Amino acid sequence: MKYIDEYRDPQQARRYVEAIHQTVTRPWSIMEVCGGQTHAILRFAIDEMLPPGLTLIHGPGCPVCVTPIELIDRAVAVASRPEVIFCSFGDMLRVPGSAKDLLTVKSEGGDVRVVYSPMDAVALAAKHPDRQIVFFAIGFETTAPANAMAVAQADRLRLENFSVLVSHVLVPPAIRAVLDSPANCVQGFLAAGHVCTVVGTEEYVPLAETYRVPIVVTGFEPLDILQGILMCVRQLEQGRAEVENQYARSVRPQGNLPARRQIAEIFRAVPRKWRGIGEIPASGLALREAYARFDAEQRFGLEQITAEEPSECLAGEILQGQKRPPDCPAFAGRCTPDRPLGAPMVSAEGACAAYYRYRRRT
Repeated sequence: MKYIDEYRDPQQARRYVEAIHQTVTRPWSIMEVCGGQTHAILRFAIDEMLPPGLTLIHGPGCPVCVTPIELIDRAVAVASRPEVIFCSFGDMLRVPGSAKDLLTVKSEGGDVRVVYSPMDAVALAAKHPDRQIVFFAIGFETTAPANAMAVAQADRLRLENFSVLVSHVLVPPAIRAVLDSPANCVQGFLAAGHVCTVVGTEEYVPLAETYRVPIVVTGFEPLDILQGILMCVRQLEQGRAEVENQYARSVRPQGNLPARRQIAEIFRAVPRKWRGIGEIPASGLALREAYARFDAEQRFGLEQITAEEPSECLAGEILQGQKRPPDCPAFAGRCTPDRPLGAPMVSAEGACAAYYRYRRRT
């Protein structure tokens, strides 16, 4: 298939692997930020092709995984209301809250619907003026433009029955939090290409300069990841700390300017809690005051709902790269995709789900 097979060419992959082996002269630790990259690394056994001492660390790049449990509880609370049609992407339905998940709410009679776009929720609000339509707006910068557009469209249509439960998080503050941690051992980053398609690469330059770490914006196919690793280790070996763009076929330094303007019009940066990690300053998005009437937390009085993360789940340490899923005593035993303790075992981009699918038998 065009534009897929080209990036899975075994001969080219071998050339990149050989170049990496020839370049590396000492141990290095590189974090891939995106959960999609984590799945590709494990699926294609990229980590097993690398030289001894070159370690890939899995980062907090799964928006489902980092959604805090208290926000799941707020989603469950509002979805359980009889006047509400709760709309969400499918992988959020099985993320466990303190007592239940959204799929359980649906089984108990709640009107919970899987949608493929936030505009589907806007259309429902126009079609059902007698119901309250709530959309679960999660994601990194990648999904923020569409969610911002949905709010702008609801404003233009004067829909008083549409609101969003916002759980947007931002990548650069998360990288900063990883680097500021006393337990940090990351020496270079593979940044998520799809995020940079929206926001560009400029925000990463101060991080590379301040912390003296290479940051390589990387795609998601095997050759993308291998080339990104090669670019990163070349910088490390040469003592450079720059932002480089492996994913040039999609990413421009300035990003997508119309999408960035749409985000800036609707959202503002705020502190945000991350599952198992805690609050990271300026790491999330919230609606601006002009659009606060579309805030589901305010509309339904959800702010008072709080919850603690379960102590048995090591999601926070896994999301920070301090532990790997098999290090968790509950992995593949008490915690499975059918009965998850935490979001990383549920999400299609979760590190625990990746290890369960590709490495459980080893």
